[in-house]
Amino acid sequence: MVEVKVDHDKCTGCGTCVEVCPVGVFEIQNEKSVPVNESECLACRACEAQCPEAAIEIIE
Repeated sequence: MVEVKVDHDKCTGCGTCVEVCPVGVFEIQNEKSVPVNESECLACRACEAQCPEAAIEIIE
């Protein structure tokens, strides 16, 4: 199982992860990214690579 970690101290809620995730793992809640469908994560790391604040970590 893949673990999706979002550092809410770094996250600005820009929504890039929501846009780039092919399976809809993320939602913006209270101006921060939240992995709401973590079990769907493909570990493609698009969110990790595209996050402008480096706030996302994918752990396999």
